[in-house]
Amino acid sequence: MEAQVASWDEEQAERSVAVLKAVADPSRYRLLWALSERELPVSRLAELIDAHVAATSQHLAKLRAAGLVISRREGTRIFYRAAGPRVRALLESAVLATDEARAAADGGAPEAVAATAPQERSAPARVARARRPATGH
Repeated sequence: MEAQVASWDEEQAERSVAVLKAVADPSRYRLLWALSERELPVSRLAELIDAHVAATSQHLAKLRAAGLVISRREGTRIFYRAAGPRVRALLESAVLATDEARAAADGGAPEAVAATAPQERSAPARVARARRPATGH
């Protein structure tokens, strides 16, 4: 089942590009994946991506500006969740597109690639983070 776009809409294209840019960062992609499954506080999200709370909050602000996440305050804690089921669909579409691209590069069919790597759909790959070297004298 393919969705059809009736005609080119410059304004819609700009909004779509803004959404894709927001998701284009590996940390934000991982945040969205987690938030598409459940609501979580900023502190737990920071642990998930191995980042400081401040950096995580900046990522979440970009996702919120793109309309991909919703927040709510409970006392001093802020909880986030995906803005709706289409957020998960967007992430899964990216997985399918990478399957197709990999299959095309390998000269095979997307179905063959999908059949060989089902575990990749259950969660995004861990992104290796460079750690600061210890500064000891």
